[in-house]
Amino acid sequence: MLKTDKGAHSYTVEIAETPGEKARGLMFRRSMPQDRGMIFIYDPPQRATMWMRNTYIPLDMIFITEKGTVLRIEANTEPFSTDVIDAGGITKAVLELNAGEAARIGLKPGDHVVFPGLASEPGTAPE
Repeated sequence: MLKTDKGAHSYTVEIAETPGEKARGLMFRRSMPQDRGMIFIYDPPQRATMWMRNTYIPLDMIFITEKGTVLRIEANTEPFSTDVIDAGGITKAVLELNAGEAARIGLKPGDHVVFPGLASEPGTAPE
């Protein structure tokens, strides 16, 4: 769930945890329902990088800290691009949603993400 000034927004997400799942991500998919996404979990947290190779659909990439806050948003990524998209800092997870979702719900850096393994409120420890 993403908590913004506009309220709480829930998505059904697939989890990419293994190196193979992370490497494939959303590659080769031609569409994704608006309420779906994929989350990449990093343990330990690290400076994650992403790209759009073999990815047909434009995405919003949401880089999330271990404390469960949005670090940075890379909006409307370009399909098939091999340009590296950097987290811009240490991240625990990256959430990929359809392009335009972050703007639609008013998501911005500092907003909160509720997901197992992430702290959901400031000052709380991860589960």
